[in-house]
Amino acid sequence: MKTKAQKQTILNALAENLAKQQAMVFVDYKGLKVKDMLDLRDRLKQVGSKLVVAKKTLLSRVMKEKGIGIDLKGMAGQIGAIFAFEDSLAPMKTANTFAKTNANLKIVGGYFENEIQSAATIVTIASLPSREELLAKLVRTLAAPMSGFVAVLQGNIKGLVYVLAQRAKTNF
Repeated sequence: MKTKAQKQTILNALAENLAKQQAMVFVDYKGLKVKDMLDLRDRLKQVGSKLVVAKKTLLSRVMKEKGIGIDLKGMAGQIGAIFAFEDSLAPMKTANTFAKTNANLKIVGGYFENEIQSAATIVTIASLPSREELLAKLVRTLAAPMSGFVAVLQGNIKGLVYVLAQRAKTNF
């Protein structure tokens, strides 16, 4: 049993994380082994995110104070909150990838774009290509006509060189 001072410390830490977050993912980690939990935390740390485990009542209280009305008590299992501090999509992708390889981690919902999102929506968002992948596709799409045009011009030059080479052979 935690004292009021310990609970207040947890509430302050949760409120601080909530103030800095760009998005949140709620996961059910029931049955997850300690080494797997540490691996997940390391992966999330690399993308500028943090997994926080707290009682549903404490997390609900902090969320309510910030104006986020989510029913954490209705979510099954032991709930952990992943706070995204830098890139709002990276922790979703990381949690989704980890959940595919570890059946004990389940995405149960999230908070993205100032709205509460379902688990299915979070998984769908996590499946989208990253910004860098989309920019690379755009560059390839824009470069394709130019590279085709260059290939056509090179074909004409190669043909001219071939004709001149044949002409030079026949004249000498």
